[in-house]
Amino acid sequence: MPELASYAVGDHNSKGRAYPEPPPKVRSEFQRDRDRIVHSTAFRRLEYKTQVFVNHEGDLFRTRLTHSIEVAQIARSVARALRLNDDLAEAIALAHDLGHTPFGHAGQDALNACMKDHGGFEHNLQSLRIVDALEERYAAFDGLNLMFETREGILKHCPPERARELGALGARFLDDRRPSLEAQICNVADEIAYNNHDVDDGLRSGLITLEQLEAVSLFARHAAETRAEFPAIAGRRLIHETVRRMIDAQVTDLLAESARRIAAAGVATLDDVRRAPALIAFTAPMHDENRALKRFLRGALYSHERVLRETDKGRRVIEDLFRAFSADPGLLPLQSQAASARGPRAVADHIAGMTDRYAISEHRRLFAPAQR
Repeated sequence: MPELASYAVGDHNSKGRAYPEPPPKVRSEFQRDRDRIVHSTAFRRLEYKTQVFVNHEGDLFRTRLTHSIEVAQIARSVARALRLNDDLAEAIALAHDLGHTPFGHAGQDALNACMKDHGGFEHNLQSLRIVDALEERYAAFDGLNLMFETREGILKHCPPERARELGALGARFLDDRRPSLEAQICNVADEIAYNNHDVDDGLRSGLITLEQLEAVSLFARHAAETRAEFPAIAGRRLIHETVRRMIDAQVTDLLAESARRIAAAGVATLDDVRRAPALIAFTAPMHDENRALKRFLRGALYSHERVLRETDKGRRVIEDLFRAFSADPGLLPLQSQAASARGPRAVADHIAGMTDRYAISEHRRLFAPAQR
C-alpha cells in the first residue's frame, strides 16, 4: 500500500473520538470504525430498504445495502489511487445511508413533513444520530463512538440552525470549510454509483429502454464503443459492459481532475484541505455529462408512473404509521415505548429504522388486520 499523502487523514492527525478508548491492537482507528459500522443493526437493515424499486419488486434490484457496498468499492479505489485513507473512505461510504427511511426519498419526504413542527427529518442527520446515539452495542457509551472524521463525512448536508447545535462537527457549515478529501470522495462516489446502477436497474425493470438512453451522451458513447469492439454483443451483456465502461470513464476522469486540483491548490496538510475549495471533482465536460444523465433518470425513471405509484404507497404508509404511533405510543414496541418520552422524535426514530417490509407489515397490522 502506498504511503499516505501528508494531507490524508490518519490516526495521527484525527480529532479522535467523543469517548476516549484504548487504541486498537491490530487495526487502525478507521478500520475499527468500518468494522463497527458493518456490525451495526442499522447496517443490516439496509438490505431491505428501497433504493429505487421497493424491495419486494425483485431480488436483483439494488437496495440501500448493495448501493452502499458499491459506493464503498468506488470510494476505496479512488482514495487509494490518490494516496488517501481508504479505510476512512470505506467507513463513510458504508455509513452514509444508515439513516434512510423505508421507501427511499419518498419515505424521507413523508417523514420530514410529519416532523415539520418538531425539527424536521433529514437522512444525513439521522445517520449521524444513529452512530452517535441510537445504536446500543457498547457498555461505555451510546452509539458507535466513531472517529470525528468518519462522523464528519457522514454529515454531507446540514442547515445552519442544526450546524450550530453540533459544535465542532457542524462548524464547517458555518465557516465555509470543507471536509476531508476522503469525505469529498464519498460524495462523488455516491453519485457515480447511483447514476450508473439506476441505469442498470431501470433497463432491467423495462421502465427505460436502450433507445431512450441513446440520447444520453455518456451512455451512448460507451455503448457505441462496446458495439464497435464486440459487434455481436446484445442483451444484458451489452448493458453490463456499457455501464462498466461508464463507471471506469468517470473514475478515470475524477482521478485526473482531482489530482490536478490538489496539485494546483498546493495543499500540504489536512488543515489546508479544509481551507481550500472542493478538490475532488470531475472535469467540466464529465460534470455536464453526469448532469445530463441525472436529468434523464429524473424524468424517465424516478418520475415513471410505476415508480411513483409504489413510492406514493410508501408515503401513505409512513404518514399513517406516524399518526397512529403519535396518537397512541402503546402501539410501539416495548423498547420504543420506553423512548417515547422524547415525543415525536422517538416515533420518527422508530419509523426511520424500519425496513420496507416491516413498515408494510406494521401498517397491515394496524389498519388491515383481516389481511394478515
